[in-house]
Amino acid sequence: MLNKIYVKIINYIKQEYKFLIILSIIIFLGLFKLPYNLHIGGGIINIANRLKIENEYRETGSYNMSYVRSIRATIPMYLLSYVFNWDRESIDEVKLDENDTVSDIWKREKLYLQEANDNAIISAYTKAKEEINIKNEVLKVLYIDKDSQTDLAIGDTIISVNGIKINVFEDIAETIKNYSVGDRIKINYLRDDEEKEGYFTVRNINGEKKAGLYIVKFFDYDVKRNIDLDFSSREGGPSGGFMLSLAIYDRLTEDDLTKGRKVVGTGTIDRNGNVGEIGGVKYKIMGAYKGNADVFFVPEENYNEAMQYKEEKGYELNIVKVKTLDDAINYLRSK
Repeated sequence: MLNKIYVKIINYIKQEYKFLIILSIIIFLGLFKLPYNLHIGGGIINIANRLKIENEYRETGSYNMSYVRSIRATIPMYLLSYVFNWDRESIDEVKLDENDTVSDIWKREKLYLQEANDNAIISAYTKAKEEINIKNEVLKVLYIDKDSQTDLAIGDTIISVNGIKINVFEDIAETIKNYSVGDRIKINYLRDDEEKEGYFTVRNINGEKKAGLYIVKFFDYDVKRNIDLDFSSREGGPSGGFMLSLAIYDRLTEDDLTKGRKVVGTGTIDRNGNVGEIGGVKYKIMGAYKGNADVFFVPEENYNEAMQYKEEKGYELNIVKVKTLDDAINYLRSK
């Protein structure tokens, strides 16, 4: 029986080998990933589905983050990018050095998102004069210089350096000053909620004693009115921070700033409410326009590019530049 099946398979391959070769090539072309990301459009995300605050006030309109829709390039999609004028971004462009992996890049994007969420909460609660108690900083590894000697990995949370508990970023620099270049220093850290012990070596970087570690700062805080954020595992990056801060502020205060409008925007945020520059602004405008935005907030640094793209496309879109969270609040309140 098996012998008959084997003979049939061999005969089929002999008869249809040309078709099978072509099919294999098509499958290969469709599945093989090139070292490029393609930016193929933009969209918006309603923040209402990602935000819940204790005793919140609900808006009659909506707050929406704009985003860039990107895919990893295959050979056919890469060729189509020239037809549809999609932007091509080499993976090497977002690497910090040659040792960086796609996994490292994505871990950083998740850390940027976490940082943006912390900053959004702190800036909004502070602006709304809501009780928020910042207890200490939480320091996580964002990037490790390729020449560094250490057990640490991206995403690790630093607990102590040579037995000294680390509460703020400056504690690390102050501790390193007491050692010489080449010294190995013990470090305790958390990885996947498990405490570990390792080391790093002091290096001379531009005449200063450093570890070659780049740290991102989060905050351990308490709030009187609890807040829950729900972002998917596929989301990352800092550019939604400003709109999240605006939405949180509105949920904390009685006035409905949206007044039934669809409010869309983009921009980073720091804990003091300053709005920062973002990339991919033309795709985010595209998403706001397709999403029928009543107003689109854009960082001041991106405003000229945004207006130029709006004119090129002939979009009827109300674009408003902002430097701070206050700028957006004041605009919505006055209109």
